[in-house]
Amino acid sequence: EVKLQNAKKSQDVQNVVVEKLVEIYEAAGNHETTAINMAETGPTVILFVGVNGVGKTTTIGKMANRYHQAGKKVLLAAAATFATEQLDVWAKRADVDIVTGKPQSDPAAVVFDAVQKAKQDDYDILFVDTAGRLQNKVNLMNELEKMKRIITREIPSAPHEVLLVLDATTGQNALTQAKLFKESTAVTGIVLTKLDGTARGGIVLAIRNELHVPVKFIGLGEQISDLRPFDPNEFVYGLFKGLIDVKALDNK
Repeated sequence: EVKLQNAKKSQDVQNVVVEKLVEIYEAAGNHETTAINMAETGPTVILFVGVNGVGKTTTIGKMANRYHQAGKKVLLAAAATFATEQLDVWAKRADVDIVTGKPQSDPAAVVFDAVQKAKQDDYDILFVDTAGRLQNKVNLMNELEKMKRIITREIPSAPHEVLLVLDATTGQNALTQAKLFKESTAVTGIVLTKLDGTARGGIVLAIRNELHVPVKFIGLGEQISDLRPFDPNEFVYGLFKGLIDVKALDNK
């Protein structure tokens, strides 16, 4: 492409590279949407997966706050039983309800109770937090499968989204995690955390290209409002901030 456009100056070369990356990103994502798939009737169930430490619970808290502010009735399910206290803190901050189990209780039982409550009490959205201990992948994936089966048995169209939470700072490791979770849980979208300006998150391009899973939200910091819908063009330009002449691109 650089040859075709006869780009000689380094600025022109960089602009061509960015244009192509935007094209590649969009081509890999044909017929995808960055919007959250909502249930036509009854509660929308969103299952969150990902390894421990990537910001799953924090992301759920931010999303709960976002939808609560938009006037939705939101319920959280603490199926990552070791993170119940943390999720409870976020539930209070976002002013939403939560279903918890006893310590060491079966996560699937918590999910069952939460789905029943969501249906009976007319909640709009149920967010399910799950464990992400990868020491024993088989057990973890079996646990996730069991939760999904319970959700689908109670609400046949659910889960409406399975969101994989990835830490933007982990680079290549994020691709490995994405493959693993996509194989076992049919991931429908990605939330990219810790994109606070230092981490660029270029790994999203590789994940999109290889797995064709759209990024739906990005987390930008620790505050409850630090979550926003993903904009692919803005993201790719952000990767090359300082390297490209955005005005020149806008004029093309």
